[in-house]
Amino acid sequence: MARTTPHDPAAPRLAALAALLADETRASFCLALLDGRAWTAGELARGAGVAPSTASEHLGKLVAGGLLTEERQGRHRYLRLADGRIAQLVEELAAHAQPGVRTPPRTLRESSLQHALARGRTCYDHLAGLLGIRITDAMTERGLLRQDTGFALTEDGLHWFGALGIPLGTTSRRPLARGCLDWTERRPHLAGVSGAALCRHALDADWCERVGTGRAVRATPAGERVLAEHLGIEPASLTAC
Repeated sequence: MARTTPHDPAAPRLAALAALLADETRASFCLALLDGRAWTAGELARGAGVAPSTASEHLGKLVAGGLLTEERQGRHRYLRLADGRIAQLVEELAAHAQPGVRTPPRTLRESSLQHALARGRTCYDHLAGLLGIRITDAMTERGLLRQDTGFALTEDGLHWFGALGIPLGTTSRRPLARGCLDWTERRPHLAGVSGAALCRHALDADWCERVGTGRAVRATPAGERVLAEHLGIEPASLTAC
C-alpha cells in the first residue's frame, strides 16, 4: 500500500500568503510601505499607477490577509505594514527575487529613484541600502557588532550607543540586534531594536534626510561628519554604487 504524506495544516495559510504577494500591484504597495510610515489609499494608488477603485480592492485583500493594517481619519484611509515581521518578510523576499537580475529603468525619473534607493533607504524602521551596509560593516570592523554567530551588539557596542545619546529600550520583545537581508546589496544590514534606534536618531538629529516623498534617504553633511568621526566611514564611500 502506497504511503501518503500527512497534510500539513500550515500549507493553506502559506499558499494564501504567497497568493497575496503574487500580484505586482499588491507587491508594489508593500514595498512602498517599507518606509515605516502610513500612506493613504490615494497616495498608494498614484504611486502604483492604478485607479483608486483598483487600489481599494487590492488593499482590502492585504488588510484581510493580515499584511497591512488600516486606520481611518475623517475621509482618509491610512495604511501601513502590520508589523516589523511583515516588513522583514517583504524585504527578504525582494532580496531573493531573481538574484542579480534588475529590471532596466524605463524613465530617467525611475532610474534616479532606483539609484537613490540603492544608496540609502529605510527598511521599515532601520537603515538599508549602501548606507545601511556601510554602517553595519563599520560597526563590525570596530568591534561594536558581531556577525559570526548571528547579529549581536558587543559591550563596546552598547557603550557606543550610550555615548552618542541613542537610547536602547529594554522592554521590547524584539531582538536587540538582528540581520536583515538587503535586497540591493544582497548582504545583511543591522535591524532589530538597535537598528531602529539608530535610524530614528539619525533622522531626528539630521544625520540623514529623506529624498523626495518615498523611503530613500541620504546622509547630510552633519551625518557624514558623524559617520566619519565615530565609524571611520568616508563620505565618498556612501555614493559608490
